[in-house]
Amino acid sequence: MELAIHGKQMDVGDALRTHITTKLEEVNAKYFNRAIDITVTLAPEGHGFVKTHISLRVGKDILVTAHATESDAYVSFDVTAEKIAKQLRRYKRRLRDHHARLEQTPETEMTKARDYVLAIQELQGQAEEQEEDDIPQGEDPVIVAEQPMQIQKMSVSDAVMRMDLSGQTAILFRNPKNNHLNMIYRRADGNIGWVEPEENIASAAE
Repeated sequence: MELAIHGKQMDVGDALRTHITTKLEEVNAKYFNRAIDITVTLAPEGHGFVKTHISLRVGKDILVTAHATESDAYVSFDVTAEKIAKQLRRYKRRLRDHHARLEQTPETEMTKARDYVLAIQELQGQAEEQEEDDIPQGEDPVIVAEQPMQIQKMSVSDAVMRMDLSGQTAILFRNPKNNHLNMIYRRADGNIGWVEPEENIASAAE
């Protein structure tokens, strides 16, 4: 397990580093002992508060994240670590099953894709300051970053689990029931939305 501890605009002393290392080793040992890497970032937030963000990768494809803001760095970390542990407890059995299935999943069942980061907000800010002739034209937004990714085949319940663990707001996946692309997303009311193209439903009914 690789552990990286970072302090943004603050010094993380040896005592706090030891506390973080010991706690996360206990969490990892209790839940599968399969964490590949863990990243902990602490940063000042507001007046006298500290925000902690933890990112833990279980196996090669499951990301678990949590964060908390408290008035003390130790408390901030402890609260965040407990959130991570709670998430792992909640999905303990399903994570074990998922890991076993993944080991038997051939690479051909994963669809290669690319993940793009679009500078929409940057363009909107430019539009307020520039003359119309100076604004970039066309319907395609500016791409500021891209990286390869894989769209995995998984059930709807597995996709919900993965979204919940990672803190993402949406996940695109391939549904094994019909081998078509589906998407789940977190609605503003807190419920989970599931998008399946009508042509998928029609073909399944035939």
